[in-house]
Amino acid sequence: MLVHEKEIIITEEFTDDNRHVNNVQYVHWVEMMATEHWDLLKQKTKYAKNIWFLVDHHIQYKQQLYPGDKILVRTYPQIPEGIRQPRKVEFYKDDALVVDSRTKWIMIHPETGKIIRIERDWLDFLK
Repeated sequence: MLVHEKEIIITEEFTDDNRHVNNVQYVHWVEMMATEHWDLLKQKTKYAKNIWFLVDHHIQYKQQLYPGDKILVRTYPQIPEGIRQPRKVEFYKDDALVVDSRTKWIMIHPETGKIIRIERDWLDFLK
């Protein structure tokens, strides 16, 4: 359950003037995958009512993607770093890693807006 995957077929709507996937689209997919994964996991945690905010995003493009390409997007959380929760989002085409993303998120209490410090071992309870 700590890994969430989704297949996506690249269409024209995801591309830019160069006919390859627009960089902004990758950020959208990173957020989409994190949100979907959290929606699947949150009821199993004591943090279900809190929300995540993206605070840091690094992405490495190893290969361009074009209309017609079929990709597998895989996401999973990594060990917390203080108040930050790292998350990997990987994009595969034909089993080859073509785009690699590592993001850091902070958890916020929805009413107070204060940062929630999550336990370093909180992911162990989801395995």
